[in-house]
Amino acid sequence: MKIRMAQPKDSFALSALLTELGYENTGDFIDRRLAQLIDDQTEQLLIAEHGSTVLGFLSLHFIPQLALAGDFARVSYFCIAEGERSKGAGQQLLQHAEELARERGCDRVEVHCHERRIKANAFYAREGYSDSPRYLIKDLNQ
Repeated sequence: MKIRMAQPKDSFALSALLTELGYENTGDFIDRRLAQLIDDQTEQLLIAEHGSTVLGFLSLHFIPQLALAGDFARVSYFCIAEGERSKGAGQQLLQHAEELARERGCDRVEVHCHERRIKANAFYAREGYSDSPRYLIKDLNQ
């Protein structure tokens, strides 16, 4: 397995993986979003592939902190194709992201994972992630 940065040619595979996560209809804007993330210096959009087959992806953001010595990284999207899960690709991809975070001066990584994603939450627990206090959101479209 190889891990590399996302490229514009990955839009179809990313859209399919996002559909697996429950985010349908990304085809209308995936090219624009992908270009935006590729150009963002605070973002690393990682692709796991075997040969020419995309196995999964992980979107990692680096966030500087004002009141703390270390920065943190946030995993915003992470998906391994359904037929490729439990084969080690996800673990390798997450470990690669954690190493990138260390290199950027981050002392922690956070991920928001809805409680309904039981297998994903079990995966994160096996990888040493623990529950943290509340996560609050506000819908700005209302």
